[in-house]
Amino acid sequence: MPVRAVIDRGAWSWALFEWARNPWVLLGTIYVFAPYISNVVIGDPVRGQALIASWHTTAGVIIALTSPFLGAATDRMGRRKPLLAVCVTALALFIAVKWWALPNDAGLPLWAIGFFTTAAGVAFVYTEVLHNAMLTRAAPPAVLSRVSGLGLALGNAASVLLLVFVLVTMALPGQVALPFLPDAPMFGLDPAQHEPSRVVTLICAAWMIVFTIPIFLYTPDLTTTGERFGDALRHGVGNVIRTILKLNQYRNVALFLIARMLYADGKTAILIFSGVYASGVMGWELLEMLSYGILLSIFAVLGGVLSGWFDHAVGLKRAVVIEIGVTLLCLIFMVSMSPESMFFLPVAPGVAVWDSPLFATAPELAYLGFAVIIAISITAAYGSSRALMARLAPPGMEGEVFGLYALAGSATAWLAPGLVAFFTTAYQSLRAGFASIALLLFAGVTLLLFVKPPPAQGK
Repeated sequence: MPVRAVIDRGAWSWALFEWARNPWVLLGTIYVFAPYISNVVIGDPVRGQALIASWHTTAGVIIALTSPFLGAATDRMGRRKPLLAVCVTALALFIAVKWWALPNDAGLPLWAIGFFTTAAGVAFVYTEVLHNAMLTRAAPPAVLSRVSGLGLALGNAASVLLLVFVLVTMALPGQVALPFLPDAPMFGLDPAQHEPSRVVTLICAAWMIVFTIPIFLYTPDLTTTGERFGDALRHGVGNVIRTILKLNQYRNVALFLIARMLYADGKTAILIFSGVYASGVMGWELLEMLSYGILLSIFAVLGGVLSGWFDHAVGLKRAVVIEIGVTLLCLIFMVSMSPESMFFLPVAPGVAVWDSPLFATAPELAYLGFAVIIAISITAAYGSSRALMARLAPPGMEGEVFGLYALAGSATAWLAPGLVAFFTTAYQSLRAGFASIALLLFAGVTLLLFVKPPPAQGK
């Protein structure tokens, strides 16, 4: 009997989950809200990058200590959907409450903003563990890479849609005179109170709740074993410890997890800090950051779509190596850009090379070009890595292995923010902090070269 190669309703619903959840990454942690926190609420880009790094470091430690046990507990309970519903609800709440983040302690105090940022980071990864563990139930091996890439493509497509919506209805009105634009931001938002930047919290939280519904209705879940969460968590601790101890029986899986532990931390750090870096170094404000985010998200859709094809064309392992290598090179080129330099060589600042209100100088255009390439490569690497893990996972251990996969993506999650915070503070330089991420990408891709690829599947 031929292998089923159709992306059915359950697989589409699984992929649509990233359409629901991933816009917060782009609007919240990269292009709009995080730069607002750094530059406006904290009021100092250097201190802001260091402080945001410390919040993500704390989240990384919590994730590293807990996520594998969550995955093991759900393996014992069977069903993933009940816990997924709890984590999605908590994540939406933690995001929405940051609407009250205002400068000069006019709203949430800074410690509360840090708390909810940390809590949202932890909840986001919990949803990722549970969602990833459902992939092998949602998609057969013949289309697994395509479905994994489809999820990332949909996540970035939703981000483009919301970024354009915020740009046209909230950021541009009152700033640019165009016939199709309203005279003032929608919903009576007040730019003086930074509401066009803050409103992305409410939009992303509502969007997430609405579009996560299909996965609960249509994506297959395992049958419940009847074991309660507390008992499953207690027994799961032993399972995780035994799995870690017997990883010598799965040395290829262990080597991949270690490699991913390093390069995934680097990729995540790029996502977290690229917006803060671009805003602080290039001096881009809300209009530039929204335009930047829209452009990169459009190309990130391409990365998600192409990742499945690329996996089949060159093989899963080779695809990940190439994608991480390209990410590393682009990161080096990006940090070589500033208003006064290109490729670390001085240039005259502020000289326009074309007639445009945005991205008019050569360093800005070069930075933008490398950022476009990194958007494609980093999104493709997420899809390819997830598909490779699903193919390497021993049958019946998907939840536990994806818990370890989350651990591999977060056990050193304190390291990249820690490196960024240290180098940013030590050199009082956003460039030095952002560049330190290259160390993790290089180490990860080097180890990845020694991972044995999984056997080929029918196409």
